[in-house]
Amino acid sequence: MNLAHVHLLLNHFPTIGFGIGLALFFVAIAAKNEELKRASLLVFFLMALVTIAVYISGSAAQNLLHNRPDVAPGLVRAHEDAAFWALVFMELTGFIAWLGLWQFHLIKRLATWNTVTVLVLSILTFAVTARTANLGGDIRHPEILSEQQSATDDGAGVPDVARSVADFVTGHAWAWPTLETLHFVGLCMLFAVVLIVDLRLLGMAKKFSFAALYQLLPVGMLGFGINLVTGMMFFISTPEQYVKNIAFHWKIALVMLAGINALYFMLVDEPWLVGSGDDAPASAKFVAASGILLWVGVLFFGHMLPFIGNSF
Repeated sequence: MNLAHVHLLLNHFPTIGFGIGLALFFVAIAAKNEELKRASLLVFFLMALVTIAVYISGSAAQNLLHNRPDVAPGLVRAHEDAAFWALVFMELTGFIAWLGLWQFHLIKRLATWNTVTVLVLSILTFAVTARTANLGGDIRHPEILSEQQSATDDGAGVPDVARSVADFVTGHAWAWPTLETLHFVGLCMLFAVVLIVDLRLLGMAKKFSFAALYQLLPVGMLGFGINLVTGMMFFISTPEQYVKNIAFHWKIALVMLAGINALYFMLVDEPWLVGSGDDAPASAKFVAASGILLWVGVLFFGHMLPFIGNSF
């Protein structure tokens, strides 16, 4: 089993799963049901996590198709360009959806700005993702292609934003170090918030209530966003250094699990009952401890990339 199998396993989730979330969001808005809105935002966030793995495994699958006579390069490049935009819109939608889930605990409803923004972004995201899925089907299903498509499948004139980004990063000596600096800053923001919030639930700094520390979570998510943008620029620039590196596979798997772990604070009321001087329940302590371990694992495998897998 290789990453192409992973891509085939996961590539329907962003389209079908996101479509289900969008339909649920429409129903929630029509019914003015706040809980259904939260459920749809949860779906959007989960699909944003899955899309990271889909994009990375798709790059690996592309490498396996390189120079195969039965695969049209133009169709692959068109799918690659569409996938880049699908990733951008999906992650942006997931970020705004997460903000809505975070803010819900503060005002007990979704803010109007969040609802409108998620609605517009989700419609655009579904359109871009559906187009990406359709172009992906063209690669291995020639029976759905028109004669014109078959005649212009050599890749000439096909836009490729991802490769333009790669050329920019690798073509400027200052670009990679700058991205490394931003990546480190984002990591500090993220890990600092993880430690502050999770260590409080584990019993440290009991004079602070969880509700007070909860307001730090957007800072941590901003750090995660910085890491995601810079990390994907690293990956897009030199995918061959990552797709065959087992340390990178573990890092991405742990990032996805850590993202799911963070949802506990958005969806469960137990942490909110932890006031000043209170001890957190066992379930909250377990989630906090596992959150720290997951992010330590992300840090470990991230730093081990040059030493495990021999890809750098």
